[in-house]
Amino acid sequence: MDRPALAEFLRIRREALRPGDVGLPDGVRRRTPGLRREEVASLATMSTDYYTRLEQCRGPQPSEQMLSALARALRLTSGERDYLFRVAGHPAPERVSAATHVSPALLRVLDRLTDVPALILSNLGEVLVQNRMADALYGERAHHTGLARSEVYRWFTDPSERDLYPEDDRDRQSRAQVANLRAAYGSMGPRSPAGELVRALHKASSEFTALWERHEVAQRFADHKTLVHPEIGPIELDCQALFTEDQSQALLVLTAPPRSEAEERLRLLSILGQTRFAAP
Repeated sequence: MDRPALAEFLRIRREALRPGDVGLPDGVRRRTPGLRREEVASLATMSTDYYTRLEQCRGPQPSEQMLSALARALRLTSGERDYLFRVAGHPAPERVSAATHVSPALLRVLDRLTDVPALILSNLGEVLVQNRMADALYGERAHHTGLARSEVYRWFTDPSERDLYPEDDRDRQSRAQVANLRAAYGSMGPRSPAGELVRALHKASSEFTALWERHEVAQRFADHKTLVHPEIGPIELDCQALFTEDQSQALLVLTAPPRSEAEERLRLLSILGQTRFAAP
C-alpha cells in the first residue's frame, strides 16, 4: 500500500469536484476548492474520521468495498478506479466484476433526478445506487450481498420480492427477469457471474428452469408498469432506461403522466420519503 500516493490522489480528486457535480447544493461560499472531506465521506457511506485519516496517511488499508464506495463518491473513471485500487494495495478489479463500478456519466444524470424514482442497475439486476425517491418506492435495495444482490435471484427465491407487483402481472415479470438474465448470460458467458447465477437458480427454482428453457432474450426496461407501494397503493409508471455503451449498466427512471393520479401519488411518495429520512 502506497499511503502517500493514496492520500494525494484522494485529495486531488476531491478538490477537483464541485458540489453540483455530485448532486449537492453549492451552499455558502467555500474557503477551499472542491468538496469537503465530510461530503466525500457521506457520499461513500463512511465516517469523516476514517476518510480524513486516509488523506493524512494515517488510515488502515481500505477494503475493496471501501475503495469501490470511494470510486463512486469521487466519480472516478474506470482507469482512475484501477489506480485507486493499486495504490491502496489491491489488484484492479477484473473486467467481469468491474461492471459494478458505476458509470460516472450515469451518476451525473442520476444526481439531477430528485423528483422521480431513479436507480442504476447492472446487467444482472444488481442495484448499484438509487436516489431517495427510489428508496421510498422500492425500499433500500443496494444492501444485499452474495447472489441476493441480483433482483432476478431474489425474485425466484424470496416470495416477498413479488409483493411490489400486482398478482396478475407477476407471470409477465417472471418471464422478463429470465429474458434479461439470458441476455446477460449470452454476453458474459457460462463461467461468469451470470453463469453462476443461472446454475444457482436451476437448483433453487423449478419455475426459473421452465422459463429458462424457453430461450427468450430481452432487455426489459422500456415499458409501462404498476408498482404496489405498501402505504400509498398501486402506482402506474412509465419506465425508461439509459444504457452505458457496453450495455452493462442502465439508469432506470420511473415517471408519471402530468396531472395524472399516478403523478399525485408520486408527490405523496416524495413527502413520505422526506418524512422517513428526516425521522432518524
